[in-house]
Amino acid sequence: MANTTHWMAWPMAACMAMATLTSTAQAQVAPSAVEAARYTGLLAAAQQGDLAKAKKLLAAGANVNARDSYGRTAVHIATHARQRELLRVLAQAGADLALLENDRYDAVTIASVADDEDTLRVLLGLGATAKLTTSRYDGTALIAAAHLGRDGVVRQLIAAGAPLDHVNNLHWTALIEAIVLGNGGPRHQEVVRALLAAGASTRLTDREGNTPLALAKARGYAAIVSLLEKAGVR
Repeated sequence: MANTTHWMAWPMAACMAMATLTSTAQAQVAPSAVEAARYTGLLAAAQQGDLAKAKKLLAAGANVNARDSYGRTAVHIATHARQRELLRVLAQAGADLALLENDRYDAVTIASVADDEDTLRVLLGLGATAKLTTSRYDGTALIAAAHLGRDGVVRQLIAAGAPLDHVNNLHWTALIEAIVLGNGGPRHQEVVRALLAAGASTRLTDREGNTPLALAKARGYAAIVSLLEKAGVR
């Protein structure tokens, strides 16, 4: 109840932003069963993980960056389907790993939101970048992962050079989102710990001028308050 009271005390714009982001936390839209059944060619091979078919099509000149009606390429589809060996085939054929689908998500962000550390590791190993600005919120994969408490993903993205202090169009950083959209639990605590260890700014504020420490106190997240204070934040 205390957290609800604090949340309701925030400016209406912040409350509306939180409600919107909560409902769209997993806005990356995977192909539906109907869509997948209609796929042909390379897109079908990506969905099914059919390496032989993909190699044959690519050797015959198939467009490695062809898109479906939602703007998904074979890379997006294989990422959603966790077809990691297929991703290797696509990358070797010159697939653009940085393309965005219609909601402006790339494969790295899709894997990050899905908490799919293995696929993320493959993508980063193939040369995919963790530095893109993605989504309707002009965010990053790191911000999305921090929001959702994907602590292992966050550590991978940090190691890959993700921008620690990118500010999205809601005026939130990864550290701020881990607090205002997190639940204060162990995984969000680990996200905060990782961000602090990497040097994320504790001075950047939300649009109303609230620091991460002030936001953690307002939410009643004592463990995160402690992490911030131990990092020297006052």
